[in-house]
Amino acid sequence: MTTEHLERARRLLCALQNKIRDAVIAARESQADRFAQVAGITASDTIYRVDRISEAAILAWFEDYWPRSWPVELVMEGLEDGESVTFPAGTPVGRTLFKCIIDPVDGTRGLMYDKRSAWVLAGLAPQRGASTGLKDIVVAAMTELPTSKQWRSDQISAIRGGGPKGVLAQAVDWRRRTRTRFIPRPSRARNFEHGFASFARFFPEGKSLIARIEEELWQELQGPGASGHSPLIFDDQYISTGGQLYELLVGHDRMIGDIRPLVFKKLRRVSSLTCHPYDICTALIFTEAGGIVESPEGRHLDAPLDAISSVAWMGYANAHLAGKVRPVLRRLLKRHLG
Repeated sequence: MTTEHLERARRLLCALQNKIRDAVIAARESQADRFAQVAGITASDTIYRVDRISEAAILAWFEDYWPRSWPVELVMEGLEDGESVTFPAGTPVGRTLFKCIIDPVDGTRGLMYDKRSAWVLAGLAPQRGASTGLKDIVVAAMTELPTSKQWRSDQISAIRGGGPKGVLAQAVDWRRRTRTRFIPRPSRARNFEHGFASFARFFPEGKSLIARIEEELWQELQGPGASGHSPLIFDDQYISTGGQLYELLVGHDRMIGDIRPLVFKKLRRVSSLTCHPYDICTALIFTEAGGIVESPEGRHLDAPLDAISSVAWMGYANAHLAGKVRPVLRRLLKRHLG
């Protein structure tokens, strides 16, 4: 894709997310008491009524606005297990040029109780059939779905190869329809003391083993002679992978890890309560801004652009912090997970 094509794709994804944000806000004003109702169960997650609102907005928008000269396969949470749809409608997948993966509402559980923002996430990749993966995403966008007391909704997007200058971040006043540019900057800290760094353990499954690995990590990084002194590392369980990436992107957090798929495998538990490719599809934004996203073992992160695969990942604000954690984490994963 040319730069012109990438920028056009960025505008399209942002316009789509504007539509979703407006639809969710409007629905909340008229049916907030129904947001938390269960609407369905898929192989990847529980679907709530608030999810259905955004899914309907997405399908209608693609039908009305996606360029017919850019046939696309759409993969998103909420479609029937393993299915995808194409636009223009009826286009064979083999004749599409792009694959677009979307999480209509990432952070549903926090938003439906009006506790914390959720996010609309989208990534676009050239179509490579079943081999299309996270590594192929060339444009990504994320838009905040704010709580009822928020006037601000942040929208951030990036194109592959654009670097920090190619990351476009805007604070949107959704009431007044005004936008203000801002520059997201991952933390430049060289240690974790007095900062936020967390492992995802939102649900009871596997929580004790994850916590054990996390505690031993901090003990080893603290080093000898530090017994009895807390490293003062703060924990934040934001139940949204997109939200976690945002916290890293704007410098609030220094490290976030999600090793749930590895832990569940060790415990021989089959669980849908993990990160999926649509949850992590905006990692491109963070890496273009200078952050690091990789597998827990320190390898390049990749997964199929589908709605069912589980993804384990680590995010670091900068290379220095990654260098501190990576060797220790490898040893701990081998020790506890084999």
